Amino acid sequence: MQIINVQAFAIKMPPMSSNEGSINTDSYGDYFIAKDAWTSIYSRSHETCLVRLETDSGLVGWGEGQAPVGGRATSALVEDLCRPVLLGCDPFDVEYLWYRLYSAMRERGHITGFYVDALAGVDLALYDLLGKVLNKPVYKLLGGRFRNKVEVYAGLGGDDAGAVAEAAAEHVGYGYRHLKLHLRVPNPQLVEIVRAVRERVGPAIELMVDVHGTRDVSGAIELGRGLEALGVRWLEAPCQPEDIRGQAEIARALDMQVATGEWLRTVWEWRQWIEHRSFDVAMPDIARTGLSEGKRIAALCDSFNLPIAPHVGGGGILAVAASIHYSAAIPNFQIL
Repeated sequence: MQIINVQAFAIKMPPMSSNEGSINTDSYGDYFIAKDAWTSIYSRSHETCLVRLETDSGLVGWGEGQAPVGGRATSALVEDLCRPVLLGCDPFDVEYLWYRLYSAMRERGHITGFYVDALAGVDLALYDLLGKVLNKPVYKLLGGRFRNKVEVYAGLGGDDAGAVAEAAAEHVGYGYRHLKLHLRVPNPQLVEIVRAVRERVGPAIELMVDVHGTRDVSGAIELGRGLEALGVRWLEAPCQPEDIRGQAEIARALDMQVATGEWLRTVWEWRQWIEHRSFDVAMPDIARTGLSEGKRIAALCDSFNLPIAPHVGGGGILAVAASIHYSAAIPNFQIL
């Protein structure tokens, strides 16, 4: 069996929900950026990149490389750089192909970012294809399942305590027992929002807080101590992605878990964070790492007794499906 065609599609769809309107933003055409704390650029659409691999047997595999913005960049990398390498290859050589594609741009310094997102889309498509060839679910291709069910949480946010508390109660009504709050306000206001949620949903519902890298070390420690008093499970991404030592200081200072890692795509990146003990919970995003590298990341974390809570972010249905299979197939899974 050989790969005979590789295609990528930059997709834009109506969003399922939007953070715009609940925060103060600057507008840039189809995109917006928060003026104050949350500085990432966001699309008014739901964007992603889908990858299609076709074989001479007629079977087709579909994957997704996460592209919440700039999906055409990811799709161009798949078609212009990955496609020539993949044509004529055996799709069963899935890990070899990841390494071959990664090595193709390694010396030039393209060892993360959009290029590795493109590789993730290819990797997911290869696993989808192999599952169809063998008539097996992907978790079996990853070594088999450790669990029959995957615990999940819902994400919500805003800057009005009453509105966030009401949304939290609504999600509890849907059956969620774990809620992650995306909050981008100053520490005193943030703690009051979490307090309102806790009072609304009660002590049995587990809460996590994601501040998207918006605190410095002292601010994150101050916030964490306030959240610990409210029984919050973890503080996610407390400081900027470059500050490995700063986050290690935060993790040492707090009793609650510190979670991080959505921006880390390879074991080489993860190793540096692990060596500094910069987190308690690892959050690889499978639509950024791929399943092949995701398994290696899970094994590395497991060797340091670190749990995995896969990040899904702005991924679409293929990213979610891959994340569920991944969660079933690793020993150190915690929650999705």
